[in-house]
Amino acid sequence: YLRAIAIVEKSLPPDHPDLASSLSNLAALYESQGRYEEAEPLYKRAIAIDEKSLPPDHPSLATDLNNLAGLYDSQGRYEEAEPLYKRAIAIDEKSLPPDHPSLATHLNNLAELYRSQGRYEEAEPLY
Repeated sequence: YLRAIAIVEKSLPPDHPDLASSLSNLAALYESQGRYEEAEPLYKRAIAIDEKSLPPDHPSLATDLNNLAGLYDSQGRYEEAEPLYKRAIAIDEKSLPPDHPSLATHLNNLAELYRSQGRYEEAEPLY
């Protein structure tokens, strides 16, 4: 991932969506290793690139928002995760068919956040 990022940074503009994708992939690796403090700025940088280079309702932005929300969720940072999940869902609902698997995943993730907090009435309709 580090090599891929170096290549993209050298060969493409600094706000190219391919860089956002590579950063998000490295962040996911760090997250899976429990290296949350290293993952968070990479997810944030990927989102910043998405917001600059993609339309506001692009599915890649929704995915990166969901990824950062998942990081926060896994750390118990629910108040930070919830608006990111909601924003990802709103983007999906605008840009994807209503039966798209990404929308289902993002709805499920928000439902799980609510369930983990005992907010069952809010979780149920999302499931």
